[in-house]
Amino acid sequence: MKETDKLADELYTAITQLQSAEEAKLFFADLCTPQEIHGMAERWRIAIYLKQDMSYREISAKTGVSVTTVGRVARALNYGDGGYELLLNRTEHLHTEQKS
Repeated sequence: MKETDKLADELYTAITQLQSAEEAKLFFADLCTPQEIHGMAERWRIAIYLKQDMSYREISAKTGVSVTTVGRVARALNYGDGGYELLLNRTEHLHTEQKS
């Protein structure tokens, strides 16, 4: 295993120790730049909208992101490692109100 893989595994394990959204917010504020957090949050919102069967153009119009960005998230959602799907299924009850 490469050193970077070991470091990433340590990070993933550390993240699992966070016990609330507030703790996650504090950790990611220290770990990432505001732009990185915004980018991740934006991709998460796109994944939610895709799961709700919104079209690429609807998502682009609603969020202001390019259709290309929506396509990238869709590709990861449909052909990635399953991380989006896993968390979308676990948090479905949290984002049902975002359909409007």
